[in-house]
Amino acid sequence: MTLSYSKLQRKMLMTVLAWIVAFLIFFPVFWMILTSFKSETEAISRVPHLFFSATLDGYRAVQEQANYLHFAWNSLVVSLGSTVLALVFAIPSAYSMAFSPTRRTRGTLLWMLSTKMMPPVGALVSVYLIFRDAGLLDTKTGLLIVDALANLPIIVWMLYTYFKEVPREVLEAARMDGAGPLREIYNLLLPLSMPGIVSTSLLAVILAWNEAFWSLTLTTSKAAPLAAFIASFSSPEGLFYAKLSAASTMAIAPILLLGWASQKQLVRGLTFGAVK
Repeated sequence: MTLSYSKLQRKMLMTVLAWIVAFLIFFPVFWMILTSFKSETEAISRVPHLFFSATLDGYRAVQEQANYLHFAWNSLVVSLGSTVLALVFAIPSAYSMAFSPTRRTRGTLLWMLSTKMMPPVGALVSVYLIFRDAGLLDTKTGLLIVDALANLPIIVWMLYTYFKEVPREVLEAARMDGAGPLREIYNLLLPLSMPGIVSTSLLAVILAWNEAFWSLTLTTSKAAPLAAFIASFSSPEGLFYAKLSAASTMAIAPILLLGWASQKQLVRGLTFGAVK
């Protein structure tokens, strides 16, 4: 009885801690959404206003100043395109490393992941010059390529982990029936690893959607995504917090809704193979 009571206490404590952590993580987003409905005077007030007269002036000003749909379309094309491009290279790479490993496979994976530790500004000059000479500046194709390359190490790592959970016997049986690598991937590996592939794709879309450094550096107007849309509401005269919050809310709303709608798939994919 004492043990059961102790377990119940521990469970309640963990639940309370989880709610506190969740609140602390979500509070900045909540406050930003709240600020988007304030006037500029209330938004810049030193005393926080929890109760105020809500207004849509910030959203009206944002719509008048910038074409939201143009930026949203660019973000959608770049996010989905970079994810598809990264998967085209990541799936065969992860397949090769998972089922035909060499003594250098682990080192290669660690090296790929280590590239994410380098600040993007370290590669800025070389990437900018290459894109300038290739005519890819301020193009969705250029931004799509750089986002795919930036997310490729994480995608390969995740897919490698999922593929390792697929029983080798299944692929060996297919090889005995004469299946080649392409048939193994398409007919066996992809269906068996679909939860992991879906969660990896969703994560890649979110990362590409939220990418700001390359978006602000390599684009100006034609291919500018929502990161540039948000940045356009800061000016030399100062920050207009209500308009900036409204623009930020409009920018994160699609990806926030996608995350909520696909949370079951994300959790299922991220825990794929965790319990045998």
